[in-house]
Amino acid sequence: MEENRFTVSDRRFRTESDYKKALRDAEIIDRLKLRIENKETDAKTVLSMMDSGKINFLTILGNDFREELEDEIAKKQENPAGSSKQKKKGNSGNKKETEKNNINVSDEFVMEQIARDEKKRRAFIMGMIGIALLSFLYLGIYHFYEIRTAKDLEKISERKDSSAAAANVVDDKNGEEVVIHYTDEDKDAPEVLDEYKNLLNTYKKLIGWLKIADTSNGEVFLDVPVVQTTDNDYYLNHNLNQEYDKNGSIFMDAACDVIKGNTNYILYGHHMRSGKMFGKLDNYEKQDFYEKHKTIEFDTIYEKGTYEVMYVFRSKVYSEEEITFKYYQFIDANSPQEFDSYMNEMAEMSLIDTGVTAEYGDSLLTLSTCDYQENNGRFVVVAKKVAAKE
Repeated sequence: MEENRFTVSDRRFRTESDYKKALRDAEIIDRLKLRIENKETDAKTVLSMMDSGKINFLTILGNDFREELEDEIAKKQENPAGSSKQKKKGNSGNKKETEKNNINVSDEFVMEQIARDEKKRRAFIMGMIGIALLSFLYLGIYHFYEIRTAKDLEKISERKDSSAAAANVVDDKNGEEVVIHYTDEDKDAPEVLDEYKNLLNTYKKLIGWLKIADTSNGEVFLDVPVVQTTDNDYYLNHNLNQEYDKNGSIFMDAACDVIKGNTNYILYGHHMRSGKMFGKLDNYEKQDFYEKHKTIEFDTIYEKGTYEVMYVFRSKVYSEEEITFKYYQFIDANSPQEFDSYMNEMAEMSLIDTGVTAEYGDSLLTLSTCDYQENNGRFVVVAKKVAAKE
């Protein structure tokens, strides 16, 4: 039964699509045969219409039908006596009926079918053109944001690394050093590091800087500013200039506090297919990549820090009702037992073996991005602070 599933007129077709085309051809052929049988048209007329393109077939059934018509025409030519009466009838003024035959075949079914096929073809072409135009438009917009993001990151990096950015900011009125705080409300905040003072005058939401480099050759893997605001959704589609940007920014969880400090700082960023932001973070699932990128440098605007990668795992965003380990809720550990519980969960899920462990009192850094292996999936890298960077 399975073998005959795609069979039409003793012809077997490989795909369902070809099978449907064959059914369409078979229907047209049956109708044409019926018209020939009823003397509404003849084999020569139908064959002529096929040659002229007025009747089109999509499968080999059309070739089979053509051979049948040619055989029928050949038989009549071999036996002209059988068709003399028909000729005589034609000589008696049946020219109009011949024209009628063509009209019947084309207007009633075949031409309607051809018109429908042509309409579908044109609609398909227009649809494909529309998709192509939208794709070019999307790529153009995406390319614009990508170029702008790259230029902005280059600009802010140059400012950070330049001697001007590293120097103290001076008030022109009295020549005294200006101490810039994270917010005006935080008067007791520590002094901002020199290289971030100048940047803070432009980028008010700057909270730190993240850098990952290859320890074997110094090649920079990631070198980006980190921002923070009270809305965790805002920097999903905004850059440091508060402009709309599909790349978004690397940002710290709103619940983290770099002044008071937390057990775990959580940073988020898009998994961009271009590799921007955290687009290449999932390279950490490879042991050999980890071996060359064991340490992460993360500065807050107040303090430098070096972290050692500890765990790499995949997780997801769960519903509020689900009772399970939710790494993104781990910001402060209230007890050694709670801390150890989180560490055990992460260790069990880790994709690589780092040999690095942590104990209650250690400071952690978590990098989180989207993972497309499942719905609401996340790819996570967790590191332990090992020293204050000089």
